[in-house]
Amino acid sequence: MLEINPGLIVWTIVTFIAVLVILRAAAWKPILEVLTRREEKIRGQLDQAQRAQEEAQRLLEENKRQLAEAGEQSQRIIREGRQAAEKLKSEIVDRADASARSMIDQAKAEILREKESALQELRTEVADLAIGVAGKILDADLDTPKQRKLVDAAIKDMGKAGKE
Repeated sequence: MLEINPGLIVWTIVTFIAVLVILRAAAWKPILEVLTRREEKIRGQLDQAQRAQEEAQRLLEENKRQLAEAGEQSQRIIREGRQAAEKLKSEIVDRADASARSMIDQAKAEILREKESALQELRTEVADLAIGVAGKILDADLDTPKQRKLVDAAIKDMGKAGKE
């Protein structure tokens, strides 16, 4: 079945060595150069990918830091806004209280003036009525201004006695 042919073995070895020498002289250097260039290109791409990954990581950290700063700034703005609103609210309430007190004081003063005016009018009418009644009772012609002074003095005395 299988036969070993020594001549064929020798020629196969000689042919193999010849092809090996020819390949080494003609093709081995270009193949090694291509493989070397490819290896350098792959290393360069790996280095570039590493640098890109480091840059992406740096940008991610920078974005996180900026986001944190923006969050802090927004919280500060909200806090300042609330403080300003509270201050404005306090000022408005104070102004409203002052305005209400002023209106109450003005109303009290007006009431006092009206009361004094009404009392004066009442005194005048009472004096006129008293003089009229006294004139009818005495059926005499009394001096109105003189009598009015007497009645006004009597009313004032009664007013002072009533206040005590």
